[in-house]
Amino acid sequence: RQHEGLRRVKRAWVIPPISVSENHKRIPHLLVQIKSDKQQPGGVIYSIKGPGVDEEPLGMFSIDKFTGKVFLNAMLDREENDRFRLKAFALDLGGVTLEDPTDLEIIVVDQNDNRPLFRQDVFTGHVVEGTGPGTCVMTVDATDADDPDTDNAALRYSILEQGAAGMFSINATTGEICTARPGLDRETVGVYNLTVQAADMSGDGLTTTATAVIYLEDINDNPPEFTKEEFSMEVEEQAAGVDVGKVFVHDKDLAGSPNWLAKFTILEGDPEGAFAIRTDPYTNDGVLSVAKVGAGQLGDHGGGPMARLTRGSSRQPLDHEVRDRFELTVSVQNEQPLEPGAPASPRALATVRVRVRDVNEAPIFRENPRRVSVLEGAPPGTPVTTYTASDPDTRQLQTLTYALLYDPADWLQLDPHAGIVRTKRELLHPSAFLQGGWYIALVLARDDAEPPLSATGTLSIEILEVNDHAPLLQPPAGVVCGRPGRGGSLLLGATDDDRPPHGAPFHFQLSPQHPQLARNWSITRFNVTHAVLAVLVELPEGPYSLPLLLRDSGTPPQERQQLLNFSVCHCGRDGTCEDSVLAAATAGAGITLGALVIILGSILLLLAAGAQGCPAQLRHPLGPPQAAQQPLRHRGLHQRGGDGTQCPPSPGPPSPVGLTVPPLSPQGLEVADSDPSVPPYDTALIYDYEGSGSVASPLSSIVSSLTDEDQDYDYLSEWGPRFRRLADLYG
Repeated sequence: RQHEGLRRVKRAWVIPPISVSENHKRIPHLLVQIKSDKQQPGGVIYSIKGPGVDEEPLGMFSIDKFTGKVFLNAMLDREENDRFRLKAFALDLGGVTLEDPTDLEIIVVDQNDNRPLFRQDVFTGHVVEGTGPGTCVMTVDATDADDPDTDNAALRYSILEQGAAGMFSINATTGEICTARPGLDRETVGVYNLTVQAADMSGDGLTTTATAVIYLEDINDNPPEFTKEEFSMEVEEQAAGVDVGKVFVHDKDLAGSPNWLAKFTILEGDPEGAFAIRTDPYTNDGVLSVAKVGAGQLGDHGGGPMARLTRGSSRQPLDHEVRDRFELTVSVQNEQPLEPGAPASPRALATVRVRVRDVNEAPIFRENPRRVSVLEGAPPGTPVTTYTASDPDTRQLQTLTYALLYDPADWLQLDPHAGIVRTKRELLHPSAFLQGGWYIALVLARDDAEPPLSATGTLSIEILEVNDHAPLLQPPAGVVCGRPGRGGSLLLGATDDDRPPHGAPFHFQLSPQHPQLARNWSITRFNVTHAVLAVLVELPEGPYSLPLLLRDSGTPPQERQQLLNFSVCHCGRDGTCEDSVLAAATAGAGITLGALVIILGSILLLLAAGAQGCPAQLRHPLGPPQAAQQPLRHRGLHQRGGDGTQCPPSPGPPSPVGLTVPPLSPQGLEVADSDPSVPPYDTALIYDYEGSGSVASPLSSIVSSLTDEDQDYDYLSEWGPRFRRLADLYG
């Protein structure tokens, strides 16, 4: 039973919680006295341990070790420590534990020693202007450090100050602020500053205040208005893309917002689209400017975007002489549409009067460039055109003068007062100054104002081609076999100094004056610039001269009768020339040694025949002598002997050089002498070089390499006095 008694806790040793008010100022203060039932001779020793004693905060509590009285030694703060849990011990004088440790709990009782605190000094809210009552804007809230289970922390909210209107109310318990009345107008009051209060003890205790700032958000309930009904400004004529002036507006809505930004339109007075108007984004005023020439002004005029673009794209510069003033009707509105029910503006329209100032303007070539045509070869002094400018300054007396600013070939002359352009020299093709047949010159027109202004006009002169050149036969380089068929053909070519369409196609034909030529020769077209000469009968070897007629395709066509000089060679079985060296030499370019020998031989034969009074037998393109007995209407076809009698044709074999000539008659000689277009057939044949290129390959298989530079003509001086001249030329 004694053991069971030791395990029971005595009532005196069980200590109930002890309450003590915070901020207790009477120190030390007796809290409680503990007592052990284990009384020992000599007494009991008491002690306490725990926070506030031997743990932080140290020294708050103490105990009388002999009496067991527990004292408060310092002021308590419930907000720092709302209770302390200690352990109490009872020992004998020898330090032996008499009782098990018991709990000692000290509760700190709250006092209303803390004011409420708002979570922030300034609360911010927004509400759209015009909002009706009952719209909640924001919530303010505060805290209290006191015991939340007591009235010390029971808060109530109120609005201490918001102005006379009383537009807002606050929920006393939650702190929510809502609109209380209609009539919120940002343009009247844009910001509301409310002083709100929080009080503990359910509104009767400690208080604190904060600020609630409520901003009214703008709506487009105010249209823009012109500051006055009329504006006046002026601008110089010919100006483009420059600002003329401003029209001023006022809008009560929030500056910089779409509800404030103005948009201007020119409604009347500018059908040509001469002006444009835009908004200054900083001041919101309208900036009137002269539209750029040729640029459409979308959004600046009435009548729809397409109509405005069409009108602006054909606009002419401002011209004082055409129109010296404009009276524009301009409207203004916001980028954003007005709120329903917003009042219309009485000043949504304004009149803008613009005066166009007169300035000196440069002359204008109404036709620029001027295109004219002149026939090539026109003689100097031929009128080309009258190229004048006009002076836009019709209200100013000014005189225009003209000068040639650019005339690269110095072909033209210009009357400085009348602007008449004439040819100064003959205009001919070809010229390095022509571009595709056009000659470009620049004419300068200048007025006599101070300072003078000028303009440049482009004069494009087409030099019309005239068919003033006949085709020119290009001698072929090669020989032809005197046998029909294979090898018996020759490619002919021609050139013409005229430009299309007065040149090719060329027409080649045998001389119509000698129809007998068609017995031995034929000409067929190869292309527009070449033809093929073919042998029809077998011909003897040697040099030949064939009269041809060449005609171009111009209007009117030009034709020229020319001699074709070539050689007929001895043909082999395969149609090639066997004696190719001689043939190449006789048909080559220039007077080579072979040609010279033939010419000298012909001269000797003619001299010998002349001593007998009759001409030598010369080979004719018609072939054998019996084929050339018909009278021909050409120089050299008839001839008298030295004694005045007609010489009969020689019965002997033909000479290797020249052509067969029948007896000549005085009538034939007269007709031939009066024909300036054809050289005499009874003269030495003239050979020339056809050039380095050919549209056809050489017909000869062997090309002669003999040239004048290769030959040694010194032996001519040994041939006697008759060859001294040749020796001087070629030796």
